[in-house]
Formats: sequence, structure tokens, C-alpha cells
Amino acid sequence: MGLFDKMFGGGASDSEQQQGAQQRFNELKQKYQSALNLADQQQIQFHNLHVQDNKLYIKGTAPSEEVKNKFWDQLKLVNASGDDVTAEISVDQSRSMAAAAGGGEGQSGETYTVKSGDNLSKISKQFYGNANEYMRIFYANRGQLNDPDKIQVGQQLVIPPDDKG
Repeated sequence: MGLFDKMFGGGASDSEQQQGAQQRFNELKQKYQSALNLADQQQIQFHNLHVQDNKLYIKGTAPSEEVKNKFWDQLKLVNASGDDVTAEISVDQSRSMAAAAGGGEGQSGETYTVKSGDNLSKISKQFYGNANEYMRIFYANRGQLNDPDKIQVGQQLVIPPDDKG
């Protein structure tokens, strides 16, 4: 039997795997439904929601750090160990700044409008005195940046405060 499987494959194993993955997805989605409902209510935008490595994989953007933390708290209520879920939730600074403009407390730090010829290293040198600190700016703006080498003229970037001095 083992030799047959090696020579001819497992037959319908691909569709069985797809069915298994779909079943696992439905199980995990049901298990984490309260967190998914909260995400919907709090306007977290999902970019990915699927099973990966037998875990529910969630990638999304929250409108504020507070909303992101509420979502994490809900995930922990469902499963404190988090051994069957992976979540990457970033904060869209433009959405949180719009909320702050509405009267809430804003993000600490300041904003910077990208000009022609700018790159994150140049902006980092300007604000921190060290071009190698550019990843701090990148991570603070993950909601609008996917690549530290790709910024656009006119983008509003949040510059985290210089906490090293």
C-alpha cells in the first residue's frame, strides 16, 4: 500500500486537503466569531482571513491603537494561549488622525508631509539625527506603507517621538 501511494499518489488527497482546510477555517471562524464581530463593529479592515499552518490567519488594519488592543483582548478571551490564531493588525495613522481631529487624544509624535526627493532615511536623519532609525518611521506608518523604499510625495507620515534623548 505504501509503495502504491508513493508511485500513484494519494488520489483525491488534494480535494480532501482543500475540504479539510475549509472545514478547519469554518471551525476557527466560528470559534473566533466574537472577535470577528468586534472587528466589524470597530471598523477593522481585513486584508487576509484564512487558514495557514492549521491556524486562523488574520491580517488587517485598525483605525486606532485602542481598537487594535480591544481586538487583541477579545482574541485572548476566546483563547488565552492563542495557539490556533495568528493576527497581524496594524494601525492606519490617517484613520486615527481623523479620529483625533474629531476631539480625541492624538498620537504622540508629529506628522511630516513627504516632499520630492525624500526617503525614510533622509527623514529619519532630519528628525533623529540618524538615518538608520528609518524603520521606526516605517513601523509607525504600517497602515499606509508596505515597503520602506516606497513612499509617495504628499503622504502624511507620523514621526514617533525621539525617545532616546
